[in-house]
Amino acid sequence: MEPERRKQLLLAGLGLVLVVVAARAWMFQSSVPLPSSNGTAGQTPAARRPKGATAATGAPDVHLKALGVERSKPAGVVRNLFRFKPKPPPPAPPPPAPRIVAPPPAVPEAPTTPPPPPVPPIALKFIGLVQTADKTQRLAVLSDGRGGIPIYGKEGDIIEGRYRIVRIGTESIELTYLDGRGRQTIRLSGG
Repeated sequence: MEPERRKQLLLAGLGLVLVVVAARAWMFQSSVPLPSSNGTAGQTPAARRPKGATAATGAPDVHLKALGVERSKPAGVVRNLFRFKPKPPPPAPPPPAPRIVAPPPAVPEAPTTPPPPPVPPIALKFIGLVQTADKTQRLAVLSDGRGGIPIYGKEGDIIEGRYRIVRIGTESIELTYLDGRGRQTIRLSGG
């Protein structure tokens, strides 16, 4: 039983220490006054009383007769809500910023003469190419599509009195009207 007795003594000692600490904390709190918001910390109730005040705790002295005395009425002034100056008018709003209006886009003038009609396409077919043996000269074989005799020409020749051969290539030919308008490339069609 020795260990159990030891535990009991230890618990009794801890309890005693706890009681002593609690008693000191309580005594410390009651002896030190806490600061107050009105600056009367640590003063006794008698010291907190204003000077000339008695220690009696009776009801305050009320002069009932003074309450019943008739008082003077306010003078016969008529209230005028508008006796002060009227409010000044609010300041005028600032003028709107000037709007910058862009000038309308310039409309091109209508031409006085109508544009020339488009150049009609050249109605010839490139159906073949004839070269000399030494390949120095090329002849284009053209057809008008009516089944007539084929037309032959070299670069710079005039065909049917209306067209000029500008260039002869291996797969195409370039023709224009005599006045230089309507340059057209015609591909080799073979037929």
